Amino acid sequence: MTLMEMSHQYRGSAQALQNRVHTLEARLRLETNELDRRLLEKRIHCLSVMWRESRDLAVLCERYYDRGYHINGRYTV
Repeated sequence: MTLMEMSHQYRGSAQALQNRVHTLEARLRLETNELDRRLLEKRIHCLSVMWRESRDLAVLCERYYDRGYHINGRYTV
């Protein structure tokens, strides 16, 4: 698998995660039970982190060989 193919996979995953976050945010606005609201907020937070990481990795894979691209320090060893 090439980096560009991986990039497309990460983008697809990021889009699915973002869609789920939007769905849960809509559900959160309607939720009245405080415990359920907290659980939804925690789940939204976790999915948002996963979404950001997938999006960042998609960019990293797309631009890995571009001259002048500064790789995000979070994803270097």
